[in-house]
Amino acid sequence: MKPFGGNVLFLNRSDINTDEIIPAKYLTESSKMALRPYLLEDLTLEGFNPKADVADKAVVVSRANFGCGSSREHAPWALEVNGIQVVIAESYARIFRQNMFNCGLLAIELTPEQVELLFSEYAGHASVIRVDLDGSVLHVEREGRKDEIPFHISDFDRALVEAGGWVDYADARYP
Repeated sequence: MKPFGGNVLFLNRSDINTDEIIPAKYLTESSKMALRPYLLEDLTLEGFNPKADVADKAVVVSRANFGCGSSREHAPWALEVNGIQVVIAESYARIFRQNMFNCGLLAIELTPEQVELLFSEYAGHASVIRVDLDGSVLHVEREGRKDEIPFHISDFDRALVEAGGWVDYADARYP
């Protein structure tokens, strides 16, 4: 199984919808890679520049109801082709959350207090989060600070991630 984690992109807002993750006008693209340049293109946050801020990030930390709006696999695909394999938030739109796991990506839910700790202590710094999937612990680091934050995902979602997504999971179990 691939390791999960890396540099963190902090998106300090609730209700980031799938149209902001990948605008609908790009849904006619015929490959995942074609979505790559358009990730978060329509997201409006003060000081946020998607062309500069997304590069070299592997983890997104956001607030509540991430991935709301239209149900589409394109949103997790756009994250994936940009190297983002983990999204951490207080909550998710149900279909987006399951699409993340179906693609072999992690959608980790934390309490509002845990998310607030990440924003208050790590946003604005060069921060790294490493995921210990076996131990269900996030290892969060920046210069001068380290935290370990426990999390929970269901056994089925863990199995999807460990397999690399729904297709690989099904191929291994239903030949």
